[in-house]
Amino acid sequence: MSDESGHHAYLPRDRSWQPPGLTPEYRSSRLRSPRQPLLRLPTTLSEETGPVFGHALLGPQDDDLIHNYAAAGESALGPRILVHGQLRDQSGRGIAGALVEVWQANAGGRYRHRNEGYLAPLDPNFGGCGRCLSDANGYYRFTTIQPAPYPWPNNPNAWRPAHIHFSLFGPAFAQRLITQMYFEGDPLIWMCPIVNAIPHRQGVESLIARLDMDAAVSMDMLAWRFDITLRGLEQTLFENRSEGL
Repeated sequence: MSDESGHHAYLPRDRSWQPPGLTPEYRSSRLRSPRQPLLRLPTTLSEETGPVFGHALLGPQDDDLIHNYAAAGESALGPRILVHGQLRDQSGRGIAGALVEVWQANAGGRYRHRNEGYLAPLDPNFGGCGRCLSDANGYYRFTTIQPAPYPWPNNPNAWRPAHIHFSLFGPAFAQRLITQMYFEGDPLIWMCPIVNAIPHRQGVESLIARLDMDAAVSMDMLAWRFDITLRGLEQTLFENRSEGL
């Protein structure tokens, strides 16, 4: 939406749509959630412009997590999948040229991180991160390995559902978004304290990718569709906490 001068404006975030910062069942929120009421400030030109990304930013295999960390002639272990979808603005229009960064655990549920505490095997041919740009109509796609669930120390028998982390930069800093994508049919979704911090089922459903057999690659990989709204009504939820303007 624009004002009389043509200046682009963004709808204010709906705080009741996003999960609260403090959710005691999610233990780490007790330490890092805000202690003071959040302030709502009007956006200015600095939040409503930039950054701009071009294809020169990407490497030749940045959107292929199956091979982008693998030795020559090798590939990552696990079920191969295609993840795709459309990035949309507050009016439902596709967002072109947005940077989509992703990271995830491997097929055993382990991250490639020096502080990783889970004893699942580390795949030497899987780095677990990649990136791509949305096309002229806002569509993005990347190939990867189906991540596995993993335990975490929130309570004595807590498990994170399988998920992929997303970091997104739209054409304005006001459209910055970090979130998680879950997989349709995973029973662990509904047992997760992070997911249960979301105050309504519709919000949870917006974080669940749908199996898309029309986009599956025969004898190769299943496909999952995950559409993302970067700002406005029914915006895709932030990861784990309230953020943004």
